[in-house]
Amino acid sequence: MSLYTKTSPYFITGITNNYLDVIAFRDFPKEADDVLWEVTKNYEFRPDLLAYDLYSEVGLWWVFSVRNPNVLKDPVFDLLAGTKIFLPKQSTLKQSLSV
Repeated sequence: MSLYTKTSPYFITGITNNYLDVIAFRDFPKEADDVLWEVTKNYEFRPDLLAYDLYSEVGLWWVFSVRNPNVLKDPVFDLLAGTKIFLPKQSTLKQSLSV
């Protein structure tokens, strides 16, 4: 059982001797109909706001870097206006993360 919520990036990361292990991100399927979207100025450096507006959950900020690992090495500072990323559908996240 995890100490973290299902939407947390640490949900499946193990704990050893009361210390969090190296983070283990959950994977979710890349769908052919995921939306290719260009980051706008109002979401620059703010994956939390984008997650809230798309999924009504600020805690899902990390899904953008998991879905776009070659584009967003740093989920905050690489989220620049003009960057094109794929956005997972809400239904895909709900099914994959069991939320």
